[in-house]
This record gives sequence, C-alpha cells and structure tokens, in this order.
Amino acid sequence: MRHLLLIASLLSANLVLAAPAAAETARDDTITIAFGAEATTLDPIRYSAGADSFGMSQMFEQLTRQIPPDWRQGNWLAQSWTIEGTPDRPIIDIHIRPGVTFHNGDPLTAEDFAYAYSLQRDSRESHFPHLWTAVERFETLDPLHFRLHFSRPEGTFAVDNLRLWAIPHRYAETVGRDGFGLHPIGTGPWKFVERRIKEELRLEAYEGYWNQDARPTIRHLVIKTIPEDLTRVAAFRTGAVDLIDAIPVALVDEIRKMPGVKTATLNTGNNIYFNLAAHLPNSPFRDIRVRQAAVMAVDVDLILRKVLFGQGERYTEIGRGTLGFDPDLKPLPYDPKRARALLSEAGYPNGFDTQCYNMSTPREPNIKELGEAVFAYLAAVGIRCKVRGLEYNAWLTMIRRVPEGAPQMDGIINGMYGHGFPGDPATAWAQTLHSWQPGRGWGASSYSNDPEVDALIEAQQAEMDIARRTSLLRQIARLKHDRVLGGLSIYRPLQTFAWHDSIAFTPWANPGLWHQIQQIGRAH
Repeated sequence: MRHLLLIASLLSANLVLAAPAAAETARDDTITIAFGAEATTLDPIRYSAGADSFGMSQMFEQLTRQIPPDWRQGNWLAQSWTIEGTPDRPIIDIHIRPGVTFHNGDPLTAEDFAYAYSLQRDSRESHFPHLWTAVERFETLDPLHFRLHFSRPEGTFAVDNLRLWAIPHRYAETVGRDGFGLHPIGTGPWKFVERRIKEELRLEAYEGYWNQDARPTIRHLVIKTIPEDLTRVAAFRTGAVDLIDAIPVALVDEIRKMPGVKTATLNTGNNIYFNLAAHLPNSPFRDIRVRQAAVMAVDVDLILRKVLFGQGERYTEIGRGTLGFDPDLKPLPYDPKRARALLSEAGYPNGFDTQCYNMSTPREPNIKELGEAVFAYLAAVGIRCKVRGLEYNAWLTMIRRVPEGAPQMDGIINGMYGHGFPGDPATAWAQTLHSWQPGRGWGASSYSNDPEVDALIEAQQAEMDIARRTSLLRQIARLKHDRVLGGLSIYRPLQTFAWHDSIAFTPWANPGLWHQIQQIGRAH
C-alpha cells in the first residue's frame, strides 16, 4: 500500500508525463522504454563506463560479439578472422563482412577500422589506450581485409571482441570529434534522431541494416532516462513506457505478477566491490589486517537477502562461469569479533574515521542502499564512515586516478567493473587491481600496489594460450583474496527487465549489458 500511495503522489506531481508518453506509445510505429542510468557519451571512442553502452550499443557494432542462444563469441562485422604470425609476434587477420553500410549509406571498409584504431589507441581521445599497447601496426590489404600486427602476445584481445568499433571515417573527419558525438553514425540497427540530455534519446530503425534476422520490427525507439526507481515503475504501470530496466528489487515479485507483463532476470556481468584507499601513505587501509577486518565486518549473505531481495550472486574475486573461476576459493567469514581484534592488532583499538563515498544513481538496483548497509556494518566494528553521496558522473570522477589533479579517493568507495558475459576478469583487473602507472594506462581505478600481482597481470595479458591464462588468473585471484587487494568483493547483480506483452522483446547480452535493443517490435 505504501508503494501505491507514493506512486500516486508522484503521478499527481507530474513527475511522470504519462499522458503525452502514453499517446506516443499508442502509435503502432513507436516503442518507448525507460532506463535508470544515462550514457555520458554516444561516441564509442570516448566510452568510459558500462552505462555508456546503453546508448552507443544501439548505433555501433564490433567485429565479433556474444550471440544467443548459447552466448558464444561469433563473427559479427567480421566475416572471418584468424590468428597468424609467430607465437612471439602474432598477427590477427580479419575479413570484413561485405555489404555492411553506415547510417549515411557509406560502405564499411578497412579504412573505417583504421580510423577507429588511430583514435582508440590515442590517450587524448580514449580512456583505454593501454589496451592497444601490444598492437604496433594496422595493415590494410584491400577494402574488406586488414591485419593487426602485434609486438607481443595479447591474450585478452580476442576474447574482448577484437576491440575495434566501426566508425565512418569520412563522416567523422568532416564533422570533427565533437560533432560526431553530437550526431553519431554507426552500422547498428538504430540510427540517431535526437538526444535531450537527462531526458531522452530518439532513434529510428535503420532500413539498410545488414542483419535481417536480428533487427527491430518497429520504426521508432524512444529511450527515456528516469533514474528514480518508483517514478520509472510508475511510468511502466500507467503505460507511459513499454519496457523498463532495473526494477527495484523489492518490487520484482509484484511486477512479475502483473497481468499482461513479461519479465527477464539476468546476470549483468558486473562485479560490485568496495575499494579501499590503500595507496595513501597514512591510510589505515595500507595494513592488511585493516583490510581483512573490513571484509570480515560485513555480512554479505544477509545483505543479499535483506537489501537485495536475493537479486544478486555472491562471488569471490571471479564469478561463476567466468574465465579463471575457482570453486575452491571461498570468501572470508562474517566475524565482527575477529574484525575488531584485527583492528586492535593494527593499532586501532578504538577504530578510526574515514571518508566513504556512495553512488546514489541506480546504475545497479539498490546500489545506494547496498552502500548504506556496508557502511553500517563497518561502523559496527569501528570503521566509522563520513558518508558522501555521489551521482553517477561525480562517482566516475572520484573513482578514477585519471586525469591527474582530479579529486582523489581517500577512504572507501563502492565500485563496479564488468567482467563481461560469459566473462574474463583480465581487462577489469588491469584497471582496478594493477597499480596505477600514469601514462601507461594501468590501474586507472586502482588503489592497490602489489608488484607480484602487477607482474602476474602483465604475464596473463601476454599469454594467448587459454589454459595457461586460466592458471595465471587463478593465481591472481588467490593473491587478491588473501591480501584483500582491489577492494572488497561483494556480489554480481541480477537485474530484472519488464515489458508489456503488447511488444515482443529479445534481450541481448552485449555490448549493452542487456540494454542493447537488437530485437524489439509489436507482438502479433
């Protein structure tokens, strides 16, 4: 009843523009959906975090991707590719699928990937230039054929969908980098129409889309940004929107029981953790006993049941199904008595005060409430939080070590970094676990410094044999666990989407973390 009264008050306050949106969704050629988080950019070159994929994945594509129903990696814009060269200096040889065009009609060619390559490895343009340090040369052989020459093996490149985005070089060079971000053009199933920041993104189905078997059957798509959970649910209940993401975990069962509603509960591939400022010379978290105390202070299992209503899966450094998963690696037990003893042994018998930063934007369901629960558990053993809430963009700025001069995280912050689906932790660990090395890209969101772990991360990145990489990843996971590096591992979220049965919707796992609207239309 309390939920219904609050929803009614929100509607009466006109927080949900139900009448105009309902009129819009009544049109047979338009579907309106609502996401809780908004992309910070529509330009894949300037991609910085998972929510950016909610927008750019509608318009842009890569050479390979994970394809349903078994989600194995398959060719997409690549017709075929092979690993050639020598073990020490591999070459990836790629043939582009013929007949693919951009939204302006330009054909997709090797020159478009060459242009993307030049930008994605440029630290002035990309947040991830370190992912390209092993590639020394791009070679164009003909309009549909190119090669990437490596100076050393790079084990994560192939599993990361060959990393290149299809960018129309002629158009992009004409309008400039900022102009491209304002009116992006890709090869994807949707083409850009209009964007109003913090309000909505309007798209139109691309009639020339190359994949006739996996395309939308509706003409217009409107993606609204509604970060408030109950407002988003209210919009869905009234029919103002046809589909929503991130149903509040307390309402999942209720929404599932609604007549005429379909739902899907999906593992987001994200890994939620709490980072500790172990890098600062006077930080209590430099002491491994303090870090262990923080782990043992938090009853994660109870949080999963009571705060997340079971909508999460606990993990120990690597989630089930992810490369390197070790079923024998178990989390430290919840033991507040032992946690207080460890703090005393470390020289903090009365505990200490620390800054605690909590993301308030619902990037994952109940992320704010999760932070509040974790901080309360820490306070109970003596790690007393001075909590500061951060909306998504401010959180992104705080959690990063770059650019230099940005506000520095000096306590505890809730973090997240996708290991992918089905998953590989290496790219995430390069950012969140490897020590920060300015100018080289390592550790852009890391507050740990362990030379042994750094060496292992670099070794697995240079290993293309899957068995040897798996062994290295397990070694890293064990050290990460034993030394409490890269933060406190908490859980992998389950996110529930809901849509009215007047539409037909097939969720796709990537590159939009289930938010990519590859196949949607009116139900018949």
